[in-house]
Amino acid sequence: MAKPRPGKKDLDAYTIRGTTKVVRGKPPYVARIEKIEADNRNNIKVRVRWYYRPEESIGGRRQFHGAKELFLSDHYDVQSAHTIEGKCTVHSFKNYTKLENVGAEDYYCRFEYKAATGGFTPDRVAVYCKCEMPYNPDDLMVQCEGCKDWYHPACVGMTIEEAKKLDRFVCSECSSDDDVKKPLTAFSASPAADGKVEPKRRKR
Repeated sequence: MAKPRPGKKDLDAYTIRGTTKVVRGKPPYVARIEKIEADNRNNIKVRVRWYYRPEESIGGRRQFHGAKELFLSDHYDVQSAHTIEGKCTVHSFKNYTKLENVGAEDYYCRFEYKAATGGFTPDRVAVYCKCEMPYNPDDLMVQCEGCKDWYHPACVGMTIEEAKKLDRFVCSECSSDDDVKKPLTAFSASPAADGKVEPKRRKR
């Protein structure tokens, strides 16, 4: 770790003068408030259940984890109410994929996480495409009109730009020998929930 220059110190956040806007070097911690209590001196405490970001988990961030993805952990804590910086919304995965506009305070959760063991619930999720990866709502996917499965453009030899311009898509398995190349359709909506199942996660 680099040593700070003499007379200088690193800050986690800075409030812009004349505003309430806070500029942070690190993303804020997110927790679900379970209980709010006041002691006999009227000090307000909150019991919270922490959300973890993928990079904070034992397995780390993987390709299918979205930028706004959080895991609801079994890590409980008691904090002063003064540590609360603001309010955010943690959506279910299904509801998040239906949002028309994702704001800075919008997150989603599809897994519960055991901090001590690195285990996830559920330990199986639907997977899509040739790469058999779970759906990442940050990534564009195209749906085959034949089998109705969803594919990443790169996995079927297309760029994102090409996928956005095309009209219909039939995957190579559904294409007949006579009509291998058909027009393509790009969909940015979430894949259907009836996909294949990802093999059980290995503990690292």
